[in-house]
Amino acid sequence: MPRISQFFGIVISMYYDDHAPPHFHVHYAEYKAAITIESLEIRDGNLPGRAIGMVLEWATSHRAELRSNWDNARLGLPIKTIKPLE
Repeated sequence: MPRISQFFGIVISMYYDDHAPPHFHVHYAEYKAAITIESLEIRDGNLPGRAIGMVLEWATSHRAELRSNWDNARLGLPIKTIKPLE
């Protein structure tokens, strides 16, 4: 699973052969979640409040890059890294 960003112990990744709707995966300590790109809703799993707040802040700022990575992954093209939350 390609890692597209990492910040404050949070790892954001995306699978090449993943299913719709467009989403990304988040790993933080023992927590895992899948978050839809369009609505930024947790579709599977859970995260602590502070972690989800940081992920949503990051994803809001990088939604176009997430969409582009999703499209590239579906086409088997390289997925680009995205600047972490600072």
